[in-house]
Amino acid sequence: MTQQHQVPGAVALHYDPKKGRAPKITAKGKGDLARKIIEIARKNNIEIHQDPELFHMLSRLDLNNEIPPVLYEVVAELLSFVYLLNARESKK
Repeated sequence: MTQQHQVPGAVALHYDPKKGRAPKITAKGKGDLARKIIEIARKNNIEIHQDPELFHMLSRLDLNNEIPPVLYEVVAELLSFVYLLNARESKK
């Protein structure tokens, strides 16, 4: 019998500098919905970052809202890391 990995929740962000000042919450959920969000991300080769504290803060926001300025720095660091990984991957 295998133990299924527990997913407390997931939040998806999207950032388009041409359409807004900050990333927006595009999906969020717990349980089965969180697993579906993660499954879709994996199928689309979207980087997944696990940070329970950041999840807790982002999950309180409404869908399609930009993240608040207080979270800009932490999300900017995360996006920079993802862009770096994507650049390395594209050079392979």
